[in-house]
Amino acid sequence: MDDGKPSGPKTKWWSRPSTERSHPAGPEDAVPTAAGEPPAPVTASDPVAGTTDGDYTPAPPDPAPAAEPPAHRTQPLHAPDEYSTPPYGGPGPWAPAPPVQRPVPTPAQGTPVPPPYSGTSGHGLAAAPPPPPHTVPQQPTPPPPPTQTAPGPQQPSQWLRYDPWGTPQQPLSHPGPGQGTEAGARGGRRGSLFLGAVLLALVAGGIGGGIGSYIERNGGLTTVELPQAGRDSGGRAPDSVAGIAASALPGVVTLRVNGTAESGTGTGFVLDDKGHILTNNHVVAPAGSTGEITVTFSSGESVPAELVGKDSGYDLAVVKVNGVSGLKPLPLGNSDNVQVGDPVVAIGAPFDLSNTVTSGIISAKQRPITAGGEKGDGSDVSYVDALQTDAPINPGNSGGPLVDSEARAIGINSAIRAADSGSALDGSQSGSIGLGFAIPINQGKRVAEELINTGKATHPVIGVTLDMEFTGDGAKVGGEGAGGAAAVTKGGPADKAGIRSGDIITEVEGQRVHSGEELIIKIRAHRPGDRLGLVLTRGGKDLSMTLTLGSASGT
Repeated sequence: MDDGKPSGPKTKWWSRPSTERSHPAGPEDAVPTAAGEPPAPVTASDPVAGTTDGDYTPAPPDPAPAAEPPAHRTQPLHAPDEYSTPPYGGPGPWAPAPPVQRPVPTPAQGTPVPPPYSGTSGHGLAAAPPPPPHTVPQQPTPPPPPTQTAPGPQQPSQWLRYDPWGTPQQPLSHPGPGQGTEAGARGGRRGSLFLGAVLLALVAGGIGGGIGSYIERNGGLTTVELPQAGRDSGGRAPDSVAGIAASALPGVVTLRVNGTAESGTGTGFVLDDKGHILTNNHVVAPAGSTGEITVTFSSGESVPAELVGKDSGYDLAVVKVNGVSGLKPLPLGNSDNVQVGDPVVAIGAPFDLSNTVTSGIISAKQRPITAGGEKGDGSDVSYVDALQTDAPINPGNSGGPLVDSEARAIGINSAIRAADSGSALDGSQSGSIGLGFAIPINQGKRVAEELINTGKATHPVIGVTLDMEFTGDGAKVGGEGAGGAAAVTKGGPADKAGIRSGDIITEVEGQRVHSGEELIIKIRAHRPGDRLGLVLTRGGKDLSMTLTLGSASGT
């Protein structure tokens, strides 16, 4: 319980009691002098406190008025202690207080020492009130003798840190058994340091948690601003992919076809400022005779279109838009100038993703491919002497342009080689494996002109029926034609050139022919009226001849 007094074990004070009597104090004892005044004079026969014997002779005092002799004098109950051992030795009750000695300043790690109390001794202990002096008549006051320290143990240093009138929070500390003052202070400092470290850790943890929570919610203490390049003018080299795309895109359109039974999406490109657009036949085929065709330009404007003409043998068609101004026709190149390895760009709407640009090279030329044939009678089969490219082409790219480094159309993207279904036109949903095929623009130009001018395209012919079951090398003329007719049309180009049934044609214009499909493709790469040089085998002998191509209407 804290009652305002210092706690701790009781300790004997090394100050002498004010008086020691064997009987109660009587009126013969004089009242002590006021605080701060010298003690009253005593007789020369009394021994002075702090001496080892009683023969001290003071100096002759100045004359002073005589005092009344005491009526009675009490004798001590024991003889003076010659060793001055407390409590019976010196200093006596009439000895002056020792000189005040200020304590040494406390170190930074120690306990602060308050200033001495006005009523305390230099050691910070309460000074016992002096005993009533014995009054001796007519006797001068001797000067105070030099104070001698009684032999005994030294006063502990902890008294310098004790103040009985201090705050009650400063307990009286004493070293325990086996502990010195230094060890105790060190232990106290360790405890304080440990407590401070715990408090510091708690505070730091709270602050760190708050900062971490703030950073997680707000993304940091400051706004992050990353370096970035400024805007450029947007110009690109004309022969770069970006330059080619920027030049060609305004002339490319997306076609959406809706028929009674099916619908589809494809691509086309503007041929002239009259609104004619070239595309594939299989793109517009779903519309039939009553369906709808919608054209969407690269600007996003959509308008209806009408069918001008189509040809399944070439897989080409022309549609037209009316009342549209500001059309930008796509320039046409020359497919005969194309070389293997030339860079090309394909533009279209794969899977209805309009204005898609891919790039690649010309992988090969004069690739004979056939596509279609869903009808089963061969009337819908397309024969193409195609340009092969590795530019990615996917369903929806059909009818779009394949352009060269000068943004000129050199082909019409029409077919891809699918990994699971072989060669197919855009109707297949297989993705690109880097084998795409385009109709050469030279053939596309001729057919487009015929479709625009007459609504129909003409096919070059030689006037023979081929044996499509022949498995040997070359194209074999059949034994008979359809309905039992002759395999060589009488009066036709082949008949006039001297070709007979059973002949095997092996070359056209110096190019090898390995099958009947290849012969058809090579012939359709030319115009009606062109003269062709042929090499054939008859009875094991090679023959050369020349013929002029005839004409037949397409479907």
